[in-house]
Amino acid sequence: MINFNYETNFKLDSEDKLSTWITNTILSEKFKLEEINYVFCDDDYLHKLNVEFLDHDTLTDIISFDYSVGKIIQGDIFISVERVIDNAKDFGVSFSEELNRVIIHGILHYCGYKDKTDNEAKEMRNKENHYLALLV
Repeated sequence: MINFNYETNFKLDSEDKLSTWITNTILSEKFKLEEINYVFCDDDYLHKLNVEFLDHDTLTDIISFDYSVGKIIQGDIFISVERVIDNAKDFGVSFSEELNRVIIHGILHYCGYKDKTDNEAKEMRNKENHYLALLV
């Protein structure tokens, strides 16, 4: 089950389409979906979580809390819509492309992909691009 929650005025256009895409991504990676809760919020909301739970006093676009056990995916993914808007401008892409990249980025972390080293980041970007191409 995938739940979309909103702590800001933002609302997704097509929750069903995104749910199917996310679920298919998880299945393609040979994992099973239990429950994912997306929370779309603003910078202040996410900054407070970043300070309180991660001891990072910075703005970020996404924070995920992974409760997965083995191959069963479950977790909470918080996304700052404000950061996504700014990042889309910085990267020269549309808001929806950047939002979808962030949405699937959190899932790929749950599937075991990392992005701390250059090689890991390259593999993560390749996976993001692969799954973004499947969202039609």
